[in-house]
Amino acid sequence: MLQTTPPEAASYPTVPECGVIELRGDPITAERYFSPEWADAEWQKMWTRVWHIGGRMVQLEEPGDFIVHNFLKESVVMVRQQDGSVRAFYNSCQHRGNRLVWGEAGGVARGLACSYHGWLWGLDGVLLDAQDPDDFPQGSPCGKLKLKEVPCAVWGGFVWYSMDPEAKPLLDYLHPIPDLLAGRGLDDLVRVVWRTVKVNTNWKFSPDNFNESYHLPTVHPQMRQMIDEDYKNTVFDMFPNGHNRMIERGQPSMRADFPNMVEPVWEMMLEEWGLDPAAYEGRARDGRLALQAAKRQGAADRGMAYLDRLADDELTDYFHHTIFPNVTITGTPDGVHFFRTEPLASDPEWCTFDYWYFVPRIAGRDEVATVYGMRPYEEAEHEVSTYGESSGGHHLGDFIDQDLSVAVAQQQGFHSRGYSDPYLSGQEGRVRRFHEVLNDYVEGRR
Repeated sequence: MLQTTPPEAASYPTVPECGVIELRGDPITAERYFSPEWADAEWQKMWTRVWHIGGRMVQLEEPGDFIVHNFLKESVVMVRQQDGSVRAFYNSCQHRGNRLVWGEAGGVARGLACSYHGWLWGLDGVLLDAQDPDDFPQGSPCGKLKLKEVPCAVWGGFVWYSMDPEAKPLLDYLHPIPDLLAGRGLDDLVRVVWRTVKVNTNWKFSPDNFNESYHLPTVHPQMRQMIDEDYKNTVFDMFPNGHNRMIERGQPSMRADFPNMVEPVWEMMLEEWGLDPAAYEGRARDGRLALQAAKRQGAADRGMAYLDRLADDELTDYFHHTIFPNVTITGTPDGVHFFRTEPLASDPEWCTFDYWYFVPRIAGRDEVATVYGMRPYEEAEHEVSTYGESSGGHHLGDFIDQDLSVAVAQQQGFHSRGYSDPYLSGQEGRVRRFHEVLNDYVEGRR
């Protein structure tokens, strides 16, 4: 089976040197979704070796600003330095282990102060002050001790860190994702939605789900009016570093109720760019290239200069980038969707699901459309909830709630003696690939 679909006359960033990746066929066993032993192996062998997103650079505007990322029972604090760089430290006082910072973000003038004995750690992690410094037989700790530092880097406006002191450089780890997303201007986008939901499912549901489009006709039937989920028209890429990409065309699916007719959603999208829907009756899918041409011609007049950075196919299509192990960045014509799952320390059958929506600023507009309706062009406040506890159980908008409802049901199904190993279609090969890379970490091959 061919594991990388070569694009035909592609008008978007490609990585020809990555070649074809063959699958081994490793079983995707049920216990990896609920076993405490498996979760511990993931922590010991995988989570402590990969790069994590701790937050956004816009949260670190001034020296002394910090963000905290709590992961399982570990905590890392990232601090803006006087020279504008960012450094990351374990969130633990070197005196007697007290956690230094409890909030998710904030700012300090001189450094991080311990609430237990008052030790003050500078922005660079070096101890500035300690109570009774002359009472230490081994000598004053000031200027001598330092918070334990971890690798930290910035890409795409995200602040990243790794718990592996020997971690490969971030850009090497992410390759080729930065090249594929180069036109998106991630550093300058505004996060207009920032939500975290606690969900009764294992964290791996998200990379499983976002590594295939096979579920779209069943779970997201409303999308068929403007997204073509047909695997024959979809690009499936796998990359050596464990990351994947899937590209779906922005056009009506042949599974739509009337695939050759212009249905309401497609009609609205055509009209928005001055195209006459009637001209595409009986050949609705031809509207895709017409949309690309209309956007290319009219972007500047609409204050959408960001479209000039995108390739033609990026003006209409949906580019899903899954970054191993737990991040998906989806580029669309209107903005960028960010999805992330992280395990909970208390139970491997629970995780947190993050959804962030980023948009470019458009001249003359002060609001943007999201799955929650119109939102202002400003950094969103962090919203936190538990899936299923609000009215109707809805948290993240139509299409994401559909995914979460299936994830909860699937988690239950993994406990059945009737489940052994998935019988995957070719278009779901990237799901198998994800688990094979995970196995490589857990079994010490990466």
